[in-house]
Amino acid sequence: MSFSAYSKEFTANMYTTVENQFITKYLPQADGDAVRAYLYGLYLCSCKDEFDSGAMAKLLKISEERLREIFGFWEECDLVRVLSKDPLFVEYLPVNPAFGKPKPVRAEKYAAFNRELLKQLQRAGKDFKPYEHQRILEFLENYPMEQEAFLLISEYCVRKDGEKLSCQHILNKAKKLCEEHKYTLEQVERELADFNENERELSRIYSLLGIYRKPQESDYPFLERWREAGVEAGAVAACAAHLKKGSMTTLDALVSELIEKNISGEKEAREYLDERTKKADLVFQIGRKLGIRIQNPRAYIEEYADKWLEHGYDADSLMKIAAFSFKLGYDFQGMDGIVSSLYEAGIVDDRSVSEHIAARDKQLKLLQSLQSVCGVIKKTPSALDMIAAWKSWEFSDAMILEAAKRSAGASSPLSYINKLLSEWKRSGVKDIASIPEKTTQPVQTRRTEYKSEATIAADLRGEREHYYAVLRQKAQERAEQNRRLAESDRAFKEADAACKRGEIELARAEVFSPETAERLLRELRLQEERRRQALLHLSLTEADLQPKYACGKCSDTGFLPDGRACDCYPANK
Repeated sequence: MSFSAYSKEFTANMYTTVENQFITKYLPQADGDAVRAYLYGLYLCSCKDEFDSGAMAKLLKISEERLREIFGFWEECDLVRVLSKDPLFVEYLPVNPAFGKPKPVRAEKYAAFNRELLKQLQRAGKDFKPYEHQRILEFLENYPMEQEAFLLISEYCVRKDGEKLSCQHILNKAKKLCEEHKYTLEQVERELADFNENERELSRIYSLLGIYRKPQESDYPFLERWREAGVEAGAVAACAAHLKKGSMTTLDALVSELIEKNISGEKEAREYLDERTKKADLVFQIGRKLGIRIQNPRAYIEEYADKWLEHGYDADSLMKIAAFSFKLGYDFQGMDGIVSSLYEAGIVDDRSVSEHIAARDKQLKLLQSLQSVCGVIKKTPSALDMIAAWKSWEFSDAMILEAAKRSAGASSPLSYINKLLSEWKRSGVKDIASIPEKTTQPVQTRRTEYKSEATIAADLRGEREHYYAVLRQKAQERAEQNRRLAESDRAFKEADAACKRGEIELARAEVFSPETAERLLRELRLQEERRRQALLHLSLTEADLQPKYACGKCSDTGFLPDGRACDCYPANK
């Protein structure tokens, strides 16, 4: 190692000399990256700092593989000697006309090729630079591809890219075919025939999906995957026509459904998609009845709708069951329990379902009357079953309500009502006048008897629950009365129906065709304004259709959201 060296500041003020021979003989035939790499490498020769190929590639914003290709090109020109490829280490040679000259490419060998390539470029309105022509000729020198095969590739790229044609695209396509060992004219013709067929198929799919651009290279793997899975082109087109709007990724998700269902033909695909649409509409309608917003119907179809339809229930029957389930505060899972119990009881056809739901509605109305008398009673199928049993004992609604009055304040009102009615049934009591004297005493008179603290607390809790149940019942009845008044108006009824349809269509669009969601949202807002105007004509508002509870803090439940008791309960109760 020398005892002296340039400082970094000294080096920064020096000059890097480039021979005129390099500028006149080599620079016109090299691309910009090659010139930049040569000059920067020449500069680094005078620097004492360590600077490897990775740092140089990063600085020049090119890959290390590209850097190795560049110095391989300069080695062929006898300007450098590559001492090591990994890690890359080169030695610069003088630009000497005695031995330093570009690797010759015989012009006569490519005369016909150059003429045909020039014709293709003229048709495309393109003009490659000299170094780009040089790269093409070097490719033909280094790869065993036939000239006619390369011209076929360039012709394909001209037709496909038009004014956007680039030398790099042609070389990339040619290199890809060489990697697949396709060198001859016949092999390339067969490959490009497949490309053309794929392009036509992809263009058709684009048209069905409303995509207005040329087929993209990144979308061809979708076609390959679908073919490998055995899905026919007609089935894919049916999926695209079903979506109407979307992307290739959205289409791939739908085609994947066909693959999961082992559906490959066009006819089977169309039948499946029609059935899928009907099931999705059914799920959206049921969700609307249950007060649930559905984002993706597929999970609900597979979990519930398929099973219900297989059991033999039609859409009308399911809508009636959903309306009844909503009255009980059920979601899809709760409704599924009701459907299962009906199926076990053999209640399947629309007539038997209608009769059963009508009977249940009567029982529910009676249960609500009991709530207003004796406090909070949960609306459950078991409570309705108890009412059905009492009716089977031939007790009238008046007798059941009388038993409820006598149960006011009890910790378990239903159990107490059941006990009273059971005693009356054994005694043969069928009307209020025949009730024995000892049972006509109200429950409150028995408070003179000894009761434990737990019993007294339970009674007080029952009174509190009864107080709030009455308030909630009144609020709900007012809202239902306003709803009936609004539905008697034709303008409101039409606007309300349009809003319900719009919500279903919007939910579907958010899943299947997001592009139309914004338009559907605007239409929905317009229908909502029509509904609001119809309500104003009736001196009502949207809020009047919902229960207005006496206490805004607890919504007449007696409990705040954090679980604490609300202070709205009267102190003298």
